[in-house]
Amino acid sequence: MTTVALDTGVGPLLRSWRERRRMSQLELSLRAGSSARHISFIETGRARPSEEMVLRLAEHLEVPVRERNALLVMAGYAPHYTETALDDPAMGALRDGLDRLLGGYDPYPAFVVDGTYTVVAANQGMTRLLDGVPDHLLAPPLNAMRLTLHPEGLAPRIRNLRAWRADLLAQMERQIALVRSAELRELYEEVAGYPLPPGADGADGRPSAPSVPFALPLVIEHDGRVLSFVASIATFNTPMDVTVAELAVETLLPADPETGAYLRSLVL
Repeated sequence: MTTVALDTGVGPLLRSWRERRRMSQLELSLRAGSSARHISFIETGRARPSEEMVLRLAEHLEVPVRERNALLVMAGYAPHYTETALDDPAMGALRDGLDRLLGGYDPYPAFVVDGTYTVVAANQGMTRLLDGVPDHLLAPPLNAMRLTLHPEGLAPRIRNLRAWRADLLAQMERQIALVRSAELRELYEEVAGYPLPPGADGADGRPSAPSVPFALPLVIEHDGRVLSFVASIATFNTPMDVTVAELAVETLLPADPETGAYLRSLVL
C-alpha cells in the first residue's frame, strides 16, 4: 500500500496526530515522560526528537504502524517496522494459524483482508455466500468492499443495503483519516460512486429487513432464503510488522437461530 507523501516535517505531523487524538501537549508529555515545553519544541521544529522519542510519542498517540515508519523517516531515521509479504516463508506459521482460525468458523463465513480490503484468505462459508457473483468480480485480487457494494456483486441481495453501505463507507472514512493511502482513497471513491441496485431496501415491494436489537445486521438473500448476520472484526495485538498490523479477520456470525441452523445444515 503506497503512502502519500506530505510536504511537512515530523513536528507538524506529530502535532496533527495529537490534535486528532484530542490530547493537549501537557497530557502527551506526561504520558511520554517528557515536558510540554519539549513537545512544543518538537512540534514547531525547534527540537529534533530522538528515535526513541518518536516511537514513544507514536505509541501514546496510537499511530498506525505504517505511519510510525513514516514519522521516523521524516525525523531522519530508518523505518523501525518491517513489511513482510504474506507469502514469505517467514510468514508460514501466521498463514497456518489463519487457515486454522478460518476453518474453525466454518460453516459461518469468515475471511481475512489487508489494509486496502483485499481478501487474502477465506473459508468455505464465505465461498458459499459468493455463489452467483460474476467471475470478473471474483478474479484476483478480490476486494471485500468491491464484492459487497458493486451492483453486480452482493449488493442486489442485501435487504438493508442503504444502512449496510453507509456503515461500510463510514468505516473506510475512518481508516482514510488514519492512513494516508492513495489506493484506499481511490477504492473509496470507486465504491461510493456505485449506483444502488433497483429496488434497494424494499423499494420493489419485498418485506423490509428484520432488525437485530444488539447490532446492525447484514441481511442477505441466499439460495432462496433470507440470512441475517452480525459482523465481527479482529486484529493482531502489538504487531511488529506492517503487513501483520494491517490484517483483519472478519467473521459473519448468525444473528438468528434460523440462519445458524441453515448454515450448519450445509455441512452435515
